[in-house]
Amino acid sequence: MRTFSPKPSDITRAWHVVDADGLVLGRLSTEVASILRGKHKPIFAPHVDTGDHVIVINADKVVLTAGKAETKLAYRHSGYPGGLRSTAYADLMVERADEVVRNAIRGMLPRNRLGRQMIDKLKVYNGPEHPHAAQSPEPLEFPGARRTASVRGGA
Repeated sequence: MRTFSPKPSDITRAWHVVDADGLVLGRLSTEVASILRGKHKPIFAPHVDTGDHVIVINADKVVLTAGKAETKLAYRHSGYPGGLRSTAYADLMVERADEVVRNAIRGMLPRNRLGRQMIDKLKVYNGPEHPHAAQSPEPLEFPGARRTASVRGGA
């Protein structure tokens, strides 16, 4: 059996819009990264970008579980000695929530030129509006990414 390799004429790219209001960051990121890679299509090949465009709106309303907003730190480095800086995710969610979502999704894509090509198909916005209405994006639901109230057995 020969390995299937999709040609550029085989690839059709759709546009999807995801409302991140109340969704858990990690669960949202895995689903969006899978769509950006094209793993939901029957013509998926790991060496070809077959994914769709994804628009994420309401990125400022995404949630982090288990108190990670206060305890988890995001690091960046200036490139100079002693240039490591850290910021709590709670502060980042107030200042640049769209970058928090973008970096979480980017971390789940390949780390090569193919991954850089895939991340270009991601558009993240803090509010409910986006300028991509002309592409007529289809709404995409992730019921598994919705935060549910956990029921814990007590005494």
